[in-house]
Formats: sequence, structure tokens, C-alpha cells
Amino acid sequence: MRPRHTGQLLGQEHLTGTGSILAKALEKGQLPSMILWGPPGSGKTSIARIIAEKVSLPFHTLSAISSGVKDIREVIEKASQQQGAILFIDEIHRFNKGQQDALLGAVEKGTITLIGATTENPSFEVNSALLSRCQVYVLKPLKEQDLIRLMEYALQEDEILRQQNRSLEETEALIRISGGDARKMLNLLELVCMNLPEGAAIRNETVMKVAQQKIALYDKKGEQHYDIISAFIKSMRGSDPNAAVYWLARMIDGGEDLRFIARRMVIFASEDIGVANSNALLMANACFQAVDVIGYPESRIILSQCAIYLAGSVKSNASYMAIESALDLVRQEGDLPVPLHLRNAPTHLMKDMQYGKDYQYAHQFDGNFIEQQYLPDKLEGKKIYDPQHNAREEEIRKFLKSKWKEKYGY
Repeated sequence: MRPRHTGQLLGQEHLTGTGSILAKALEKGQLPSMILWGPPGSGKTSIARIIAEKVSLPFHTLSAISSGVKDIREVIEKASQQQGAILFIDEIHRFNKGQQDALLGAVEKGTITLIGATTENPSFEVNSALLSRCQVYVLKPLKEQDLIRLMEYALQEDEILRQQNRSLEETEALIRISGGDARKMLNLLELVCMNLPEGAAIRNETVMKVAQQKIALYDKKGEQHYDIISAFIKSMRGSDPNAAVYWLARMIDGGEDLRFIARRMVIFASEDIGVANSNALLMANACFQAVDVIGYPESRIILSQCAIYLAGSVKSNASYMAIESALDLVRQEGDLPVPLHLRNAPTHLMKDMQYGKDYQYAHQFDGNFIEQQYLPDKLEGKKIYDPQHNAREEEIRKFLKSKWKEKYGY
């Protein structure tokens, strides 16, 4: 159902209609490199293909999800032998700076005419050097009447669907679930038709049943965003790397911000693993930094490695419980005074007031330890950190018990 010429393209008449900027450029044969910015399923890929056919140039396509610098260079090499070509890059915002920089020379020389598609603001996601060499064209979200026209057209023109004699009695569910994404909507329409007896009308109830059974919905700003990140975290907490990587893949495929995923793993490393395995935080932080630098597609491997490591690690929420317990005490007891022997005494007056008096420097004693009070008087002997039963924290428990004896109940 992909449109084959501008007359079949719905909803973007400001770009492709008579007298539009893009239409004039095509008429003159002066096609600039461009970034097509618009919501999913609004026609970015269709416009690129229509342009390629109109100007009769070789058409190469790459996806930023699965392509790297090596793939870009191979296409540029082919284009240099073809005396001009169009390179279409879907989701160009997922390319990191190095990958985008690999395009610069070829765009400047005219070896390729770049058409990049993005759902994100190119001012933030495309580096300035590349952006300055491209025209930015903004696609509008498809209106409800455009989406309905598209579905009716598909039911009448698709070779298989037109034989099933379908009628669109209700369209609300199809439009709402697809979120205005024409591609997603047509895929869902096809699934619905496959699950209906021949001649049956399409209604909202049937659409909802099929959608729940057959498709994975993901909305970065909607309920699925929170449900799937929750499933991801709980799978790692439950030490199930298989489920963790599955939910990770769902987020990646849904276009989730990779830095958001990496940030959540850094939090998880402290909240759910903590001192039971201190390397977990190092791993998660290294993952976050690498994802920020590397970008797509390679960062998917880094995220997978980290998720598997965290899921396979021994677990403890003792650090989380300790800080929550300490905060509860602060709120309940207020600002309890610091014991005099722990106070700083930078002035003579403070020394005269006994600030710092009787403080014992631990490193001057055997084992670098001397028993003295560190909590406020009111909280003396209060246990806040409770080591859990894993190898590392059992070592910590044994160490603390050897120092503090029965004071904290270790």
C-alpha cells in the first residue's frame, strides 16, 4: 500500500503538493540533501522512495538501528562509482557523532544525496555540521480522515483484502492503537482481517481483542513505557536474564531512549545488588558511559551484556533499606546534635567549647579500629544497615561483629 507517486501520499500536501518547496526542487532537478522530521508512519520513507523514482537515481537505504560506519562507507563507495545516488537513512537520530561525521564528506562533494528520517527534533539529535548541509522538512501527523481514507483504500485495492469483502463499521480502536502511525495501522488492519470470518465487518471490540493477543504495543510516553521498564527491572531483580533481555529488546525495538535504560540499570545496581557485589555498580556505570559515547547499533550489545550481568548477580537491597531507615530516623527525630567529640574545631573558641575533644583517630589503634560513639546520643546502638545473607555481606557482618561485639546486634 506504499504510495508510488505524490498524488497517493496523504497528509503531506505542504511538502509534495503543487507549488510546494520540495515539488519545485524536484521539477528543477536540484534535489538537496534533507532531513525528514515527523511522527512514525507519516510517510517519511514513502517520500524518499518517491523522490528516488522521480529523479531516476540509484537508491540505497540504511537503518540506523542495524548499520555502522562500515556500512556507510560501503554505500558511499558504490555511490562514487554510480555518479550520484540517494542514501536514505531511517532513524538517523540513532547514529552517534562518529557515524554522522562519516557522511559529511560525501554529502559535501555531492557523492550522495542524503535523505535522513527522524522522529526526534534534528536540532538536538543531528550534529550541527551535518544539519547545516541539509534542508529540514517537517511532516505533519496524519489526520483521522486521512487514516480512514487509507484503510478504505487498502480494503479496496489490496489483492487479498479486497477479496474478503470487508466493511469499516468502526475505526476508533484502529486509529487509537496505532497512534496515527499509518504503517502500524495497516499492519493491525491486516491482522484483524486475518482473524475475522469472510465478510464480517470491522468493529472496535474485535480490534481490541486482536491487538491484545497479537501485537506488542510500546509508547515511550504511555502506560507501556512504565509497564515494560517495570518488567525489565523485576526480571533482573528475579535473576532471570532471559526475561531481562526480552524486555530490553522490547524497549529497544520500541525506540526507547537508551540512556534512560542505562540510567535505570545504574540505579538497579545499587538498589538491588549493592555491596553484595560492588562490581555491579562499576559495570552499570561503565555501560551508561559507553552507551552515551557509542550510540546505535552497537550499544544494544553493551546494554545486553550489562542486563545479563546484573540479572546473574547475587542480590541485596540492604543499601536501599539502610538509607530509607536513616531518612525515617531523620524525619522522626529531627536534627539531633552531633556528639562533641565528632565536631570539627577550626577555631580556638570551638576548641574551648570541647569541639573534637576525646575524638580517637582510628588509624592509631590496632586493626585501625577503636570503639567510640558515632551516632547522636539518642540513637546510640541503633542498627540501620542490616547485612543480608550472601557471601560478601556475610563477610561484612563478620567484620562488624568482630569490631562492635553485641552493640549493633550483628
